[in-house]
Amino acid sequence: MAFTIVIDYFAGLQIEKATGKTRRNYLIISIAANVLVLAIFKYYNFLNDNFTWLLNNGGYHNPIPYLSILLPIGLSFHTFQAMSYTIEVYRGKQKAEKHFGIYALYVMFYPQLVAGPIERPQNILHQFKVEHYFNYERATRGLRFMLWGFFLKIVIADNMALVANNVFDKYEHMGGLATLIGTMAFTIQIFCDFAGYSSIAIGAALVMGFTLMANFRQPYLAASVSDFWSRWHISLSTWFKDYLYIPLGGNRVEVPRWCLNILIVFAISGLWHGASWTFLIWGVLHGLLLIIERISKPLRNMLASAIGLNKLPIFTRIIKTLIVLVLVSIAWIFFRAETLHQAIFMIRNLFEGNYIANDGRNAISPWGADTFSKFPILAALFILALEQFYREFGWKTGSVAVRRNLYLRWSIYLFLLFTIFLFGAYQGVRFIYFQF
Repeated sequence: MAFTIVIDYFAGLQIEKATGKTRRNYLIISIAANVLVLAIFKYYNFLNDNFTWLLNNGGYHNPIPYLSILLPIGLSFHTFQAMSYTIEVYRGKQKAEKHFGIYALYVMFYPQLVAGPIERPQNILHQFKVEHYFNYERATRGLRFMLWGFFLKIVIADNMALVANNVFDKYEHMGGLATLIGTMAFTIQIFCDFAGYSSIAIGAALVMGFTLMANFRQPYLAASVSDFWSRWHISLSTWFKDYLYIPLGGNRVEVPRWCLNILIVFAISGLWHGASWTFLIWGVLHGLLLIIERISKPLRNMLASAIGLNKLPIFTRIIKTLIVLVLVSIAWIFFRAETLHQAIFMIRNLFEGNYIANDGRNAISPWGADTFSKFPILAALFILALEQFYREFGWKTGSVAVRRNLYLRWSIYLFLLFTIFLFGAYQGVRFIYFQF
């Protein structure tokens, strides 16, 4: 971090002062330094593995040694945040920060350092330059964000992890139903884990007077895959849109080139999440879904009109949302699986597995031996569903009633607090996105 902070700080100053190719050269130096750090810590051994495989198949021995080093927590997050600074300075949308301490704080701001949101300099840098005073309303809002984030993480995500880990660890012994339960458990886990962290980060910053961007907006209520990516990990998806997708030509190009742009963006997005073929395929799979979605749109509209679905907007929205949820959940298998063999085995099991008979593989329960009592967690999932629908469809009356009624408000706070104490899973499940 010290290495990239020093380089990017001075690069920003020089980019602002220089002209012509010199400005561009300083930008290249900055980006190259950040990519180099990522490449060494995150991708060196992955590239070495694949290079070794190629050499071995060609009859050669690979003399390049492996690196036995730990991956710094949240490396991809603060690296991308640092890159956005120099790019914005180069584009003239952000003035270079003269104060070294303030720039270093921009990269190392603790609430969102290890898992985002990935902030743009325009949103956060100026907030470090004003004096912040305690504000009761702002602090209580921040604490509400944090309380909800802990509920999502400890009560829902970590309990779902018990199921998901049991199924994915013993996938060869699970039947179709068990695989389905494990897949849905991970689908819920990854959302509540990451959205929970984001909520805690936003809340912690808000208590101190700083406003961070929203990172999630009811992604599992999306009616299309493109809609899903406008709601999921918003700070990353907008980062790729602004700094990679649009410079490649965005949607202003011919369809074949647009398809290539999408595949490039989502392949890199997959590798950003992890140095593995499973992550790469997860990214490419989402890119293919977006391409199919766009190309098939005229045909889908024609079919919907022919069978009268366009006259049933609510029913159509429900069907679309369920289809997107199924596709996203299947793709999550590649995200969670340790190997391609495991991912393919589990997907095949979803479609070929026995959902009724206890055929031997179903002899191992997806719930595990020492897992949670199901009923409180099912109640927590019901609360989550209510909250998501509330945010999506804006039931304003209920929101006003909660804000105005002191007893109702504190009843909700205490209920969430005691639910965390009584039904939280305390097995030390780390945040999923810390590894990225």
